[in-house]
Amino acid sequence: MKRLKILPTGTEVLLPAGSPLTEVEYEISQRLIPFGCRSGSCGACVIEVLEGSGSLGEPDDDELDFLQDLGRTGGSHRLACQCRLQGDAAIRVVDAT
Repeated sequence: MKRLKILPTGTEVLLPAGSPLTEVEYEISQRLIPFGCRSGSCGACVIEVLEGSGSLGEPDDDELDFLQDLGRTGGSHRLACQCRLQGDAAIRVVDAT
């Protein structure tokens, strides 16, 4: 099991290795990460990776292009719906406002 820490709440969730981050909503009753389309095209689930960026898999070109369109460049942002937890990580949910 791999540990995902979600800020700003500090909630920790254990998921099997390789699980998509969308599985978080089945493990806890709170909706800590807002998921919309689940296909990487709405931007509802933008997260900032604080620790363990290599534990979330590599972003593909489409994800990187979309993050750039959203003004989220620099490599610390990801779309949670496109990530699979391979090791422990800590993320912060980005406020859409």
